[in-house]
Amino acid sequence: MGSVPRPPSSAQGTQEPTATAFRPISSHLAIAPPVSVVIPAMNEAENLPYVFKTLPGWIHEVVLVDGNSTDNTVEVARELWPDVKVVTQRGKGKGDALITGFEACTGDIIVMVDADGSADGGEIVSFVSALVSGADFAKGSRFANGGGTDDMTFIRKLGNRILCAAVNRKFGARYTDLCYGYNAFWRHCLDKIDLDCTGFEVETLMNIRVVKAGLKVQEIPSHEYLRIHGTSNLRAVRDGLRVLRVILKERSNRRELRRQERHSPLLDTVRGEVS
Repeated sequence: MGSVPRPPSSAQGTQEPTATAFRPISSHLAIAPPVSVVIPAMNEAENLPYVFKTLPGWIHEVVLVDGNSTDNTVEVARELWPDVKVVTQRGKGKGDALITGFEACTGDIIVMVDADGSADGGEIVSFVSALVSGADFAKGSRFANGGGTDDMTFIRKLGNRILCAAVNRKFGARYTDLCYGYNAFWRHCLDKIDLDCTGFEVETLMNIRVVKAGLKVQEIPSHEYLRIHGTSNLRAVRDGLRVLRVILKERSNRRELRRQERHSPLLDTVRGEVS
């Protein structure tokens, strides 16, 4: 086996991992970095068996963020994955749940997986492979070559395409998908993107801020399946408007930062010395 890839921003002075620390994740790849999987869930007891059975056995930990479920979501999770780490969501919304889960992770790599059965845990190997090969952020895409979706209406596809084009144009990204929750990243990325939203728009905010932070992003083709049981809390118009507000706010913040940089006293001093 070839050399072992390192995290893009690994700490200096760390010891070489021993052979027993490596986790075989395929016939041609083994990794040392531990992988945490975060699953936000509220009343998803019926779907969790489908979610957990696709998770690879080599992952370091599963963090289930319980949104104060009224069914037996937590009990089912513990039965399916005895070592599951259960944390209770403090507020409301998917963004709040993910932030809570990220704080509880101990792995170097974090993977986001929905609890409705729409994501195939078998794809995690592709996300992790991209990260250990040099990417900072591995972004799932239903519209990259090899991806697909069984769960988007025409209106949602159209809205996603328009919003994605807006982000690409305004922030210099090259995304093929914007509003998708299957992503993976090195934990150090959290220090650079500083998440501060509570709803479904959290995925868009992450996608924008990784670009603004200059992180290396690689899209991973992913197939989204139909929710197995229950109904989604996603509302196309309501949440589409929230995504749009995030885009406009982040664009405004970017302009303000550039304005401040142009009027920086330090920069003015440097310019004076050069002239």
